[in-house]
Amino acid sequence: MNRTVYINRIAKFLPGDPVNNDEMEEYLGMVDGRKSRAKAIVLRNNRITQRFYSRDKEGNSTHTNAELTAEAIHRLCNDQFSLNDIELLTCGTTSPDQLLPAHGVMVHGLLKSRPIEAISFSGSCCSGMNALKYAYMSVLTGNTDNAVSTGSEKLSTWMSAQNFEQENAKLKQLEENPIIAFEKEFLRWMLSDGAAAVLLSNKPNADDLSLKIEWIEICSFANELETCMYMAADKDENGNLKGWSEYTPTEWLDKSIFAMKQDTRLLEKNIARLGTQKYVELIKKHNVDPKSIDWFLPHISSEFFRSKVDEEMKSHGVDLPQERWFVNLAQVGNIGAASIFISLEELMNSGKLKKGQKILLSVPESARFSYANAILTVV
Repeated sequence: MNRTVYINRIAKFLPGDPVNNDEMEEYLGMVDGRKSRAKAIVLRNNRITQRFYSRDKEGNSTHTNAELTAEAIHRLCNDQFSLNDIELLTCGTTSPDQLLPAHGVMVHGLLKSRPIEAISFSGSCCSGMNALKYAYMSVLTGNTDNAVSTGSEKLSTWMSAQNFEQENAKLKQLEENPIIAFEKEFLRWMLSDGAAAVLLSNKPNADDLSLKIEWIEICSFANELETCMYMAADKDENGNLKGWSEYTPTEWLDKSIFAMKQDTRLLEKNIARLGTQKYVELIKKHNVDPKSIDWFLPHISSEFFRSKVDEEMKSHGVDLPQERWFVNLAQVGNIGAASIFISLEELMNSGKLKKGQKILLSVPESARFSYANAILTVV
């Protein structure tokens, strides 16, 4: 028998001090010792003013992805809910510390709690929502009474200049003034590190607000579109991916195979269009009146897309005034799988929520164009 599922608490962990725009290359390094030409263009469009890195200016790591996640979970627990009370752990990330073991069990290993089910979800921005849906369904069906779901990223390591130096040296052999392709530079000036943990339960908080999960829907458009964002692979002129294991170790460096890359032309053409299309389908399916949405939390990777999303929604007859939008991108950067939870954590602890209000979560994933949406009710 299906039950009601509530989000009772959210905690986040953002490593170190905020890094402003002028400091970024002090942490990430400069390719070939030169300042980036693309940085100013990307920052002007995304309007991010600070972000967080789990590395110092000498390039030393301060936290692994698993450690970031475990720290968020520790902050989630209190006198009423301990690590040993966790019945299910679901973890989503773009950037696990290794291919094997899976991210979820590495987090569980750091927690030192009792034996539990620990599930890992890979992907990019939707992986956190994938983890949340698994946790939601487990509590909904009575498989567990509670679950902890996480989203986390350690992306600064992937953005380090050292990952591009060998390719730059190779280009130097071919041309006098080489530059790293914009598709590889684009994400360097957007991404951030951090983690968030969400506590789901079959019972609401007794003395505080909870968020009742009405539904979670996730959809892929990979059947229609080629890959847009990728890592540990390269894309040919026909849009096909060739994975890292198909290249030689020398080619890994010469082609910056392990750098994260974004096809910005595909991104701009499709990300808002498909997301709005799916959103309109869902509000009809679930009989949601857009006027009933009190808070709209879109995960946008860049402020450039705010107007695009707004225009697309209005073209479908959906008008969500900007005062209902809640976006903290400028203050924390794009933290991929963790972004939507960190935004929701800030709203949940802002004092702005009132019982009966409805919250729409909307998460696009450009990797192969997936979308996750959810409706929450404040209770």
